[in-house]
Amino acid sequence: MAASNDLQEALKPFYQRASEAEERLARLEAAFSTRKAGDTGNEELLNKVAQLQRMLEDEKEKALKEAQKASEENAKLRYRITHLTRALQKADSDLASK
Repeated sequence: MAASNDLQEALKPFYQRASEAEERLARLEAAFSTRKAGDTGNEELLNKVAQLQRMLEDEKEKALKEAQKASEENAKLRYRITHLTRALQKADSDLASK
């Protein structure tokens, strides 16, 4: 019986260290799972940001195309105005000379 008491006394520090190690492991696992859950949130945010950037690029391309079309239409209208003005001036000068 004294031998079993001595054995338990000898193993007591090992049990203590094993308990401390289990507690540290539990804290680490909890921290890791919390961190991993946070990373999932970050991934979702990064995905949303990437999606918004794609949408912004699409809108930018559409706006550039519309601006290009408006610029072309403006040039056509200016060309017509120039020719109509010249034709009007010519008609006025023809009437004035008669």
